[in-house]
Amino acid sequence: MQLANLLDYGMVSNAGIAELVVSGDPDVVLAAPNLGSCIGVAAWDPKTRFGGVIHCLLPSSASDPEKAKQRPYMYVDVGVLALLRRLLAQGANKRDLILTVAGGAQISDENNVFQIGKKNYTMLRKVLWKNNILIAAEDTGGNSSRTIALHVGSGETYVRVGSQFRRLR
Repeated sequence: MQLANLLDYGMVSNAGIAELVVSGDPDVVLAAPNLGSCIGVAAWDPKTRFGGVIHCLLPSSASDPEKAKQRPYMYVDVGVLALLRRLLAQGANKRDLILTVAGGAQISDENNVFQIGKKNYTMLRKVLWKNNILIAAEDTGGNSSRTIALHVGSGETYVRVGSQFRRLR
């Protein structure tokens, strides 16, 4: 199934910047659009057929602990843990989770001063390593914005870069 058809197939629930969406509805597509330096993580449990997508803007909640309390999904370190907790609360098993990742690009930082995309990706790897979770597939880095989409019914994950759609997993 092509992503364009997939997006037409069911209801699309978008995770905007600093948002998390979850579903167990097999007809739903969960997406994190316009991932530049942001990191989008799609997690799916094949046994419960429950999935979630998060769209994180910054790597560390330590940069603004008060804001992190109000908007935890903004930060990779606490947002990804919140995604995992939501899935586990729905009966998912951590060892069964399949994670795909997109984003972490170098956008509007030609001189590599801020490297937010790289820092987001590095923080994600640290969080997943501490939780003994591997990334099944990814499309990260570079200098292109992406969209990641998870079809909850099948667990298939797609990425759009520019006008090109392709299956990640």
